[in-house]
Parts: sequence; structure tokens; C-alpha cells
Amino acid sequence: MNKLKDQIDDYLRFGQLERGLSENTITAYRQDLYEFLDFLNDENFTSWPTEATDIDAFLARQKDLNKASSSISRMISSLRKFYQWLARQNIQKLNPMIEIDAPKKERRLPVALTEKEIEDLLAQPDINKNLGIRDRALLETMYATGMRVSEAINLKLEDIHAELNLVKVFGKGSKERLIPISSVAIDWINKYLEEVRMPLLMKKGKNTEVVFLNNRGGAMTRQAVWQLIKRYCQQAGITKDVTPHTLRHTFATHLLENGADLRVVQEILGHSDISTTQIYTNLTQKHILKVYRETHPRT
Repeated sequence: MNKLKDQIDDYLRFGQLERGLSENTITAYRQDLYEFLDFLNDENFTSWPTEATDIDAFLARQKDLNKASSSISRMISSLRKFYQWLARQNIQKLNPMIEIDAPKKERRLPVALTEKEIEDLLAQPDINKNLGIRDRALLETMYATGMRVSEAINLKLEDIHAELNLVKVFGKGSKERLIPISSVAIDWINKYLEEVRMPLLMKKGKNTEVVFLNNRGGAMTRQAVWQLIKRYCQQAGITKDVTPHTLRHTFATHLLENGADLRVVQEILGHSDISTTQIYTNLTQKHILKVYRETHPRT
């Protein structure tokens, strides 16, 4: 099985170095392919299966483990790409994945906060404390730009063009994009930089270009952002299942509700396919119907 594991590792290196895939994508591929490898080991395979029935047996095990259809779809996608790579590398030409159909995706609407809820959330950090100022600046930035949490925690000083109200963001696959940012968010960033970040770095004797820092002067983690958002939601009495990505959903929903063009929102979010952005139109249609029912005299 070592040979098969080595081939998986070669494929992951190819994805990272040649295709420029993000660390999160590589981690997902690794998890899926190693799970497939465990199955092959249990079933005494010594080479990659060439029959679709063997792939079906693996997927049936995933269903027995109560894996969500979205997880199984991702696993099928991972295997499909991997088998294509095996063929290109002349490791194995027979590809059983061409006979495998992905399960129908459960299309769940993303959770978005109302304008009142986002106002309540933004008001929660205690701005009399250093971490409160940092958290307010971070939340304002995420809501003002719709950036992913990974993009926010990797934001650098040189990426902020305050005079132009623009920030430079490096998204999935290291794709760069310039996106607008509100004056309100810029003001909070400046307050944080001057009153909190600079004194912290001087105290800790550190030097970094990353904007948002933890109390030790290092870069924040995704988990830390998730935890602070959960805490502030509890304080605000928001009962929705809110994650850092919810701020991104909320940003897109509020833009569209207020008349933004779908393709502009697509560009800001960094979606390569507009169908990814179109899911937000379902949320805005619900909003339009609600407004209609509340305001039309004969409803």
C-alpha cells in the first residue's frame, strides 16, 4: 500500500505546486483519498480499482457511515480528478469513475443575518478594550468586503489602499482581486492600527505585515475568528447558526437586496462561476416577497 500512498502524495504535491491549489483544498483531497486508501487496504487491494462496482462498494460504505450527500459528492469529485491524473501519468489508463454519478446535491440556502442582526453583532465588541477594538475592526472589514475568513486573517498592511477605499485580496488558488471597502471599516482599521496593533508589536518586540493579530502579536487563526463570532452572537441574542462565512453570505445578500448587479457581486466575492453567486438570489427573492406582502394594500 506504500506505493499507492506515495502516488497520492505525488498527486497532492502536483496540485499544490503546479495547479496552485489552496491548503484547504489539498487538505480535503488528502482526507478523501486517504479514506479511499483505507478502504482498499481493508479489502486487500494492491492497485487502484478499475471496476465501477468497487468504487460503488466504497461509496456504499460512506453511506453506511451516515456521510452527508455533499461529503460523498466531494469524495466522488476527488476520486474523479485523481483518476484523471493517474491516466495522464500513465500509471493507470482504465478509469472506473466515468461510470459513477454524483448524488443529487442537497441545495441548502446559506444563512444570512438581517440588517438589524448585523448591527447588533457589530455593536458587541467592548471598544474600551484592545481586543474589542480589534474585533470590531475585523467584523467591520469582513462585513464591508465579503472576504473569506482565510482572506481576512492573511490581510497585510500593503493590501489596504485606504485613500482609494480598496483592499487587495488573495483568494482561492492565490487569485488576486481588488474589492471596495467602506469608509466605516477603514476608520475602524485605522483606529485598531494606531491604538492597538502598533503598541502591541512594540511591546512584544515583533515585526509582521499581517493586519489582524492575536494578543501575542501573531496572526489570528480561523478557529479564533469562529469563536469570537459565536461569542458575540450569543451576547447579541442571535440564535441562527452563524459562522465566519455567514458574514460573507450576509454581505452578498444585503448588496443584492439593495439593487446590486449579480455580476458585480460575483466579481467582489471572487466566484469563478456565476451559478455560485446565484444562490443568493433565492434569499433576495424571499425578501422581495416579504416586502411586497407587508406593503401592498391588497395582499
